[in-house]
Amino acid sequence: MPLTLKRRDLLHVSAAAGLTAVSALRVSGANERIRAGVIGLGRRAVKLQGFLADRRDLDIVAICDIWDQRIAAFQVKVPQARTYRDHRKLLDSGDVDVVFIATPDHWHAPMAIDAAKAGKDIYVEKPLTLRSEEGPQVVRACRVNQRICQVGTQQRSGIHYLEARERYLKTGKLGRIPIVRTWWFDSGNSSLKGDHAAPPGMERKPADLDWTRYLGQVKWRDWDPKQYFNFRAYLDFGGGKITDDGVHLIDTAHHFMERDNPVSANALGGIYSLPDGRTAPDTVTAALEYPDKFVVTFDNANVPSPIEPAVEFLGSDGRLLISRSEYVYHSAEKGAPPVIVKAEHDQAVDHIENFLSCCRSRKAPNCDVYHGHRSAQAAHLLTMSYVQQRRIRFNPDVEEVLPA
Repeated sequence: MPLTLKRRDLLHVSAAAGLTAVSALRVSGANERIRAGVIGLGRRAVKLQGFLADRRDLDIVAICDIWDQRIAAFQVKVPQARTYRDHRKLLDSGDVDVVFIATPDHWHAPMAIDAAKAGKDIYVEKPLTLRSEEGPQVVRACRVNQRICQVGTQQRSGIHYLEARERYLKTGKLGRIPIVRTWWFDSGNSSLKGDHAAPPGMERKPADLDWTRYLGQVKWRDWDPKQYFNFRAYLDFGGGKITDDGVHLIDTAHHFMERDNPVSANALGGIYSLPDGRTAPDTVTAALEYPDKFVVTFDNANVPSPIEPAVEFLGSDGRLLISRSEYVYHSAEKGAPPVIVKAEHDQAVDHIENFLSCCRSRKAPNCDVYHGHRSAQAAHLLTMSYVQQRRIRFNPDVEEVLPA
């Protein structure tokens, strides 16, 4: 029979692992309210607002989007918030302390840089960047302006993730780990398959939607509702599943293995299931190679599957599988029962808690901008491999792609 343990039965993770959010808020003075702006008011921003709604230490004072309909819908929940169409005008506001950036991917880096230069602390959804070369620019802007920047790979704050890392990886209990497997199968309910599909009647652009502003620096094209509502399926705006869900899994591998320096990347796949004009692959099998002699793999396809997205560390002395709902440890010892630990916290809530705590303490957050950059960079190498149809060799020390 499996051995199931609750969180309270495990080793407490030390403060060095970043679990000091609640105490830090209390020490810093709970009477000081944080004033927040939200940029990009789509589905993710609505979820973020739900996480922030009941906080007694935060007010949403400003919101921004390029579509008036979304501004109006979001403002119902925060009627006191000022509204903007241009994020730069929101950043000019002296009463905004932090910004939450929940736009399509191609705006993440430019807005984070603008926010850092404006003196705001930043919570930005993953991936931090659309292109690998943007990462050092964002890191530099945050460092030079001494800004807290948390990237939204929330597993870094998940209680059961931190416990599993402390219990099995930090202690070396898994032994030598030559391979880390990751996967995210879509079970027929994928953002790339249609739950972000354009609603009926969107063939003509709404008059109150600023398409030019949406495109930003992306090459001009006429209004296309699929490229607005399902932007991750197009490489001009996102990187498909590799930079959407893949970044979450790669970041967990980096966090647990304490390595973020792949030296090669190889990705195979294509548009096998959804030939609807998209440019990002809907099917991928990929691998990153690291100088410490291990690989991290990523598999994705639009197929019905009961398998939950997860990361599995395969070691010489045992294996650890971890997902957002649980972790499972199998010892290599013959006949040993598996250890199963269920998640008891919402990682997204813990991640926001950690961010706001660090805004007060000025400590580095759990997914600091540099970590977010390196995990996004690894995903971008896989996208590059897919597009160029070759193995990419990379020097992680100087962050340069090597000649073919």
